[in-house]
Amino acid sequence: MPDTRARQRVEVTIVPVRIPPDLDGPYSDDFRSVIHLGNLLCRHDAGHDHFDQEPAEELPLWLDQTDATRLAYIARRDGVDIGAVTLTIPNDEGTTTAEFDLCVHPDHWGEGVEEALLAVTEQVARERSRDIIQTWTLHRSDQGGRRLRPPTGFGTIPADDRQTVFMIDSGYTFEQTERNSTFDLHGPIDLVQRMQRDALRVAGDRYRLVTWTTPTPAEYAEGFAYAISRMATDVPSGDMVFEEEAWDAARVERRDARLLAGGHTVSVACAQHVPSGRIVAFNELMIGSDHSRSTHQYGTLVLTEHRGHRLGMLVKTANLLRWRELVPDSPRVSTFNAEENRPMLDINEAIGFTAASYAAAWKKVLD
Repeated sequence: MPDTRARQRVEVTIVPVRIPPDLDGPYSDDFRSVIHLGNLLCRHDAGHDHFDQEPAEELPLWLDQTDATRLAYIARRDGVDIGAVTLTIPNDEGTTTAEFDLCVHPDHWGEGVEEALLAVTEQVARERSRDIIQTWTLHRSDQGGRRLRPPTGFGTIPADDRQTVFMIDSGYTFEQTERNSTFDLHGPIDLVQRMQRDALRVAGDRYRLVTWTTPTPAEYAEGFAYAISRMATDVPSGDMVFEEEAWDAARVERRDARLLAGGHTVSVACAQHVPSGRIVAFNELMIGSDHSRSTHQYGTLVLTEHRGHRLGMLVKTANLLRWRELVPDSPRVSTFNAEENRPMLDINEAIGFTAASYAAAWKKVLD
């Protein structure tokens, strides 16, 4: 009997995606297909639709590639799109990493599509002088069977999951487990209110709570940029490589412009250190134009030198309370945290976040 899988591998064609200037003109079908395949894979692997994206919301991110280069490729067989991969390559001088998302239609996994897309990914990374490539895979919270633990010692993923097996067989190392947690925005809020009062009391008069809705006010842009830049150094990342990025007010403005062009609403809650005037903690909540969908936490950080003053609790609770008024129709907030980041998980669990799915972080050092 002929090996049909081998035949199908030969017939897969990898097509580079041209980014369309809008969603009504040329090339827009390919871009829509990339977003669709990503949504399909996330739903299949996470077991929920919290990560769904809309092409109109994502396109501005691809059109402005000042700070990062974004590339996409589609796997096509007999005119049907059955897989895609997207790459994000930092443009900061001296960077050597690239990140990718591999999305294969679940019905076509094991037919050689994932191998073909990964080969293109690694080839492009080498051509662009990238020595380290990294990615994440999603896993359901109720998936049983044998478990695999990362070098950090915190959290596990299913060892026999098709993606786990594929990544290991492809030479990637499992570096970190991240927990995806959700908070019910339509549930009781009295606990959050009480925790915010406690956080304000502990923070005292050395810290001031500042909030805004994107765009970022000019007087906070530079300080906020510095706080964002610390995400690369102050967040637990295991042996994943997150290179420090150059952030300034202009870069914050560019990011705001991309989000606004995509129809996003973003609320920011910050803790400002009164003696120095610096922004030393922040929390961001973001949603697209459909306010009945999930809210995403875009970033949360307390600068290392200002930890121990309940600032993480302060900015999180303040933003949740603000968000309930700003976007009352959203059912939940979805966030990711490293399993070894116990201080932030403690805050989330105390507020009422519960695990919804998990992500595995993978890294490969190219020859």
